[in-house]
This record gives sequence, structure tokens and C-alpha cells, in this order.
Amino acid sequence: MAKKKLIDLYPYRLKSGKPEFLVLKRASGKIYQHQWRMIGGKVESGETSWEASLRELKEETGLTPDLLWTIPSINQFYEHKSDTIHSIPAFGAEIGDDKSLTLDDEHTTYEWIDAKLVENYILWPEQRRLIHLTNDIITSNQILDDWLVPIPS
Repeated sequence: MAKKKLIDLYPYRLKSGKPEFLVLKRASGKIYQHQWRMIGGKVESGETSWEASLRELKEETGLTPDLLWTIPSINQFYEHKSDTIHSIPAFGAEIGDDKSLTLDDEHTTYEWIDAKLVENYILWPEQRRLIHLTNDIITSNQILDDWLVPIPS
């Protein structure tokens, strides 16, 4: 069995210069049902990780980011069902404050939250850590040019 490749995407918008992170509540009958999550998904055949992050954002919310960048860290965890250690690239996606989103059937609702509230929503420790890291990078204005991913038009 081929090892599945995954991505994590942390969409955010700036309100008065402060980031608010998009969290989505999973629908009944879906993996991670009733959990608040950021965007994640599988990389499809012939797709790069950053392309998968753009596709997943579009599929789950109907949005295209104004800025996409590689977070300089990964989400890593062990999955016992497949006896696999996953090393998942993480991306930040800045969403224009004027954009509205449309949820797919995998989610029931969404909220924009301050990073200080992440522990009230996200259960996975590595995803919490990545949201805090992303928040720190954004608020210190330290997104490096080398991390920027060109968004195809």
C-alpha cells in the first residue's frame, strides 16, 4: 500500500492587523466528526503539496487565498492503523477580509478565532502548536520571501 501524503492548511484573515484563524466543524459521518479542525487533506496523484493545499481550500470553502506560504515546520504524528509516521507540510493562507466562504458537505459551520482561543477548538497538539507558530510569524511580520508560494491565476 502506498503511503498517503497529507497537507495541513491554516487559513487566516487580518482584522485590525491581527490574525484570526479559520476553523471548521466536521459533519456527522465524516472522519473527525463533530471536531473543530483547520483544513487538511490528501495530496492527489501528480499534485504537489502546495497545489493540494490550494485545492483543499477551494473544495472546502470556495476560497482562493491572497497569499500562500510554507510554514517552516511540519505536523508529525503516528497513525497506528497503518503503522505510519506522517510528516505533513503546513501552509499559511491569508484570506481577504472581504471574501465570503461557502462550506462543503464535510463541515457544518465555521468560526474565525484568535490564536489565544485555539485550545478551545483544536484537539490535536501539533495543530495547536502550528497555529501559535503561524500567529507568531504573522504578528512579527516575519514571513520570508523564500516561503512564499506563487498562486496560479
